[in-house]
Amino acid sequence: MMRLYVITESSFAEQEADIIRTLLLEGIDRVHLRKPHSDEESMRRLLDAIPGELHPRLTLQDHPGLAAEYGVGGIHLNSRNPQPPAGFGGLVSRSCHSLDEVAADRTSDYLFLSPIFDSISKEGYRSAFTPSVLRDAAARGLLGRRVAALGGVRPELLPALRDYGFGGAALLGCIWRDTTPAGLQATLKRIHEYNID
Repeated sequence: MMRLYVITESSFAEQEADIIRTLLLEGIDRVHLRKPHSDEESMRRLLDAIPGELHPRLTLQDHPGLAAEYGVGGIHLNSRNPQPPAGFGGLVSRSCHSLDEVAADRTSDYLFLSPIFDSISKEGYRSAFTPSVLRDAAARGLLGRRVAALGGVRPELLPALRDYGFGGAALLGCIWRDTTPAGLQATLKRIHEYNID
């Protein structure tokens, strides 16, 4: 089975802590808290609302200084935060937009490669890789357990991602489109139906 990551929307959602709790308890491996325009106090409120025993399965894409204080298990590097905090011992991830970037990164614990499919959440954000390019990259050892596909990922595309050689998938648009309890359960059920070996 592929590793499953969920990335939050950039704005805070109603009942977001409850949604994140459900995702982690229902089989999502990690949730990335991506709030590029947030202030530290808003991020603290979100972290305070998520049960502490789930914090090791969270990754901060913003406000990385809160990781040690809250026991958050991951930091995602980006232009806003190009280095992990001093002494951070958890997982380090980052996003790549080319296979050259994937090949050059020798230090991150895992990488997101995007956009693999046309984006659900970003209009006009189109796939940058053909299936043959991805299969070739896998044959050259560039994909595998350490690389997760991002961009337009929906449950029914998980078998194709596995075929292309990805070790994981990052979901955003398909998760946040319907976060009612029934909608979230239906999406998670479809994810688990398609994420089989």
